[in-house]
Amino acid sequence: MSIRTYQGVAPQLGERVYVDESALVIGHVRMGHDSSIWPFAVARGDVNRIQIGERTNIQDGSVLHVVHAAPHNNGGIPLIIGDDVTVGHKAMLHAASIGNRCLIGMASVVLDGAVVEDEVIVGAGAVVPPGKRLEFRGLYVGNPARRLRELKQSDIDALLYSARHYVQVKELHRADQALRVRASRTE
Repeated sequence: MSIRTYQGVAPQLGERVYVDESALVIGHVRMGHDSSIWPFAVARGDVNRIQIGERTNIQDGSVLHVVHAAPHNNGGIPLIIGDDVTVGHKAMLHAASIGNRCLIGMASVVLDGAVVEDEVIVGAGAVVPPGKRLEFRGLYVGNPARRLRELKQSDIDALLYSARHYVQVKELHRADQALRVRASRTE
Protein backbone atom coordinates (compact mmCIF):
# COMPACT_ATOMS: atom_id res chain seq x y z
CA MET A 1 0.00 0.00 0.00
CA SER A 2 1.25 3.46 -0.78
CA ILE A 3 -0.33 5.75 1.80
CA ARG A 4 1.40 9.11 2.18
CA THR A 5 1.12 11.91 4.67
CA TYR A 6 1.16 15.41 3.19
CA GLN A 7 1.92 18.49 5.30
CA GLY A 8 1.24 16.47 8.43
CA VAL A 9 -2.16 15.17 7.27
CA ALA A 10 -2.48 11.41 6.84
CA PRO A 11 -5.24 9.58 4.97
CA GLN A 12 -7.95 8.11 7.20
CA LEU A 13 -9.02 4.63 6.21
CA GLY A 14 -12.21 2.99 7.44
CA GLU A 15 -12.51 -0.62 8.46
CA ARG A 16 -11.80 -3.36 5.91
CA VAL A 17 -10.50 -0.90 3.31
CA TYR A 18 -8.36 -2.22 0.48
CA VAL A 19 -5.73 -0.04 -1.20
CA ASP A 20 -3.73 -1.88 -3.84
CA GLU A 21 0.04 -1.85 -3.41
CA SER A 22 0.43 0.10 -6.67
CA ALA A 23 -2.25 2.70 -5.86
CA LEU A 24 -1.38 6.02 -4.23
CA VAL A 25 -3.41 7.78 -1.53
CA ILE A 26 -2.02 11.14 -0.37
CA GLY A 27 -2.97 13.60 2.35
CA HIS A 28 -6.47 14.61 3.30
CA VAL A 29 -8.32 11.53 2.02
CA ARG A 30 -11.01 9.80 4.05
CA MET A 31 -12.22 6.38 2.91
CA GLY A 32 -15.36 4.79 4.32
CA HIS A 33 -15.68 1.19 5.48
CA ASP A 34 -15.35 -1.57 2.86
CA SER A 35 -14.14 0.78 0.12
CA SER A 36 -11.33 -0.03 -2.29
CA ILE A 37 -8.75 1.64 -4.50
CA TRP A 38 -7.34 -0.53 -7.28
CA PRO A 39 -4.01 -0.72 -9.16
CA PHE A 40 -2.48 2.54 -10.36
CA ALA A 41 -5.33 4.72 -9.10
CA VAL A 42 -4.38 7.98 -7.38
CA ALA A 43 -6.32 9.90 -4.72
CA ARG A 44 -4.37 13.12 -4.12
CA GLY A 45 -5.83 15.12 -1.25
CA ASP A 46 -3.04 17.66 -1.06
CA VAL A 47 -4.65 21.09 -1.56
CA ASN A 48 -8.18 20.13 -0.48
CA ARG A 49 -9.98 17.06 0.82
CA ILE A 50 -11.26 13.88 -0.80
CA GLN A 51 -14.05 11.94 0.86
CA ILE A 52 -14.92 8.45 -0.36
CA GLY A 53 -18.04 6.80 1.04
CA GLU A 54 -18.64 3.25 2.18
CA ARG A 55 -18.54 0.28 -0.21
CA THR A 56 -17.20 2.51 -2.98
CA ASN A 57 -14.61 1.23 -5.44
CA ILE A 58 -12.12 3.32 -7.38
CA GLN A 59 -10.92 1.15 -10.24
CA ASP A 60 -7.59 0.82 -11.99
CA GLY A 61 -5.90 3.95 -13.31
CA SER A 62 -8.47 6.43 -12.00
CA VAL A 63 -7.38 9.89 -10.88
CA LEU A 64 -9.06 11.73 -8.00
CA HIS A 65 -8.07 15.33 -7.27
CA VAL A 66 -9.38 18.66 -5.94
CA VAL A 67 -9.21 22.46 -6.41
CA HIS A 68 -7.13 24.57 -4.03
CA ALA A 69 -8.48 27.62 -2.20
CA ALA A 70 -8.06 30.87 -4.13
CA PRO A 71 -9.69 34.31 -4.08
CA HIS A 72 -11.92 33.43 -7.06
CA ASN A 73 -13.30 30.11 -5.71
CA ASN A 74 -14.25 30.73 -2.08
CA GLY A 75 -12.16 28.06 -0.37
CA GLY A 76 -11.52 25.64 -3.18
CA ILE A 77 -13.54 22.58 -4.12
CA PRO A 78 -13.20 19.16 -2.47
CA LEU A 79 -14.03 15.86 -4.13
CA ILE A 80 -16.92 14.06 -2.43
CA ILE A 81 -17.92 10.54 -3.49
CA GLY A 82 -20.92 8.86 -1.86
CA ASP A 83 -21.68 5.30 -0.76
CA ASP A 84 -21.98 2.30 -3.11
CA VAL A 85 -20.29 4.07 -6.03
CA THR A 86 -18.34 2.30 -8.77
CA VAL A 87 -15.73 4.47 -10.47
CA GLY A 88 -14.69 2.70 -13.67
CA HIS A 89 -11.19 2.19 -15.01
CA LYS A 90 -9.27 5.36 -15.99
CA ALA A 91 -12.01 7.75 -14.84
CA MET A 92 -10.98 11.24 -13.76
CA LEU A 93 -12.92 12.93 -10.98
CA HIS A 94 -11.81 16.49 -10.26
CA ALA A 95 -13.34 18.55 -7.45
CA ALA A 96 -16.88 17.30 -7.96
CA SER A 97 -19.68 15.83 -5.86
CA ILE A 98 -20.84 12.29 -6.64
CA GLY A 99 -23.98 10.99 -4.94
CA ASN A 100 -24.82 7.52 -3.65
CA ARG A 101 -25.34 4.42 -5.82
CA CYS A 102 -23.70 5.82 -8.95
CA LEU A 103 -21.59 4.37 -11.73
CA ILE A 104 -18.93 6.60 -13.23
CA GLY A 105 -18.07 4.85 -16.49
CA MET A 106 -14.63 3.91 -17.77
CA ALA A 107 -12.52 6.81 -19.06
CA SER A 108 -15.17 9.37 -18.15
CA VAL A 109 -14.27 12.81 -16.82
CA VAL A 110 -16.21 14.72 -14.15
CA LEU A 111 -14.93 18.29 -13.74
CA ASP A 112 -14.81 21.07 -11.16
CA GLY A 113 -18.01 21.81 -9.30
CA ALA A 114 -20.09 19.23 -11.16
CA VAL A 115 -22.81 17.51 -9.13
CA VAL A 116 -23.84 13.95 -9.87
CA GLU A 117 -26.99 13.24 -7.88
CA ASP A 118 -27.90 9.82 -6.41
CA GLU A 119 -28.49 6.82 -8.68
CA VAL A 120 -26.87 8.17 -11.82
CA ILE A 121 -24.88 6.37 -14.49
CA VAL A 122 -22.24 8.38 -16.32
CA GLY A 123 -21.52 6.44 -19.50
CA ALA A 124 -18.03 5.36 -20.53
CA GLY A 125 -16.05 8.22 -22.05
CA ALA A 126 -18.57 10.90 -21.05
CA VAL A 127 -17.35 14.37 -20.08
CA VAL A 128 -19.27 16.22 -17.38
CA PRO A 129 -18.40 19.93 -17.73
CA PRO A 130 -17.60 22.19 -14.77
CA GLY A 131 -20.64 23.09 -12.70
CA LYS A 132 -23.08 20.77 -14.51
CA ARG A 133 -25.72 18.92 -12.47
CA LEU A 134 -26.68 15.36 -13.44
CA GLU A 135 -30.13 14.71 -12.03
CA PHE A 136 -31.40 11.76 -9.99
CA ARG A 137 -31.85 8.40 -11.73
CA GLY A 138 -30.50 9.36 -15.12
CA LEU A 139 -28.18 7.81 -17.69
CA TYR A 140 -25.81 10.46 -19.08
CA VAL A 141 -23.58 10.00 -22.12
CA GLY A 142 -21.43 12.02 -24.51
CA ASN A 143 -19.23 15.11 -24.53
CA PRO A 144 -20.65 17.20 -23.03
CA ALA A 145 -22.69 14.70 -21.01
CA ARG A 146 -26.42 14.79 -21.73
CA ARG A 147 -29.29 12.82 -20.24
CA LEU A 148 -30.19 9.89 -22.45
CA ARG A 149 -32.94 8.32 -20.35
CA GLU A 150 -34.37 7.60 -16.91
CA LEU A 151 -32.82 4.63 -15.09
CA LYS A 152 -34.92 1.49 -14.77
CA GLN A 153 -35.13 -0.52 -11.56
CA SER A 154 -32.86 -3.11 -13.18
CA ASP A 155 -30.22 -0.37 -13.66
CA ILE A 156 -30.41 0.60 -10.00
CA ASP A 157 -30.20 -3.05 -8.97
CA ALA A 158 -27.06 -3.34 -11.12
CA LEU A 159 -25.51 -0.32 -9.37
CA LEU A 160 -25.94 -1.98 -5.99
CA TYR A 161 -24.76 -5.33 -7.35
CA SER A 162 -21.54 -3.71 -8.62
CA ALA A 163 -20.79 -2.13 -5.25
CA ARG A 164 -21.49 -5.38 -3.37
CA HIS A 165 -19.46 -7.41 -5.85
CA TYR A 166 -16.43 -5.16 -5.36
CA VAL A 167 -16.75 -5.53 -1.58
CA GLN A 168 -16.43 -9.29 -2.08
CA VAL A 169 -13.53 -9.00 -4.53
CA LYS A 170 -11.61 -6.59 -2.31
CA GLU A 171 -11.92 -9.05 0.59
CA LEU A 172 -10.18 -11.68 -1.53
CA HIS A 173 -7.44 -9.19 -2.39
CA ARG A 174 -7.09 -8.17 1.27
CA ALA A 175 -6.64 -11.84 2.19
CA ASP A 176 -3.95 -12.28 -0.47
CA GLN A 177 -2.25 -9.08 0.67
CA ALA A 178 -2.19 -10.37 4.26
CA LEU A 179 -0.67 -13.68 3.08
CA ARG A 180 2.06 -11.82 1.17
CA VAL A 181 2.89 -9.75 4.26
CA ARG A 182 3.08 -12.87 6.48
CA ALA A 183 5.21 -14.68 3.90
CA SER A 184 7.66 -11.77 3.65
CA ARG A 185 8.07 -11.76 7.45
CA THR A 186 9.04 -15.44 7.47
CA GLU A 187 11.63 -15.15 4.70
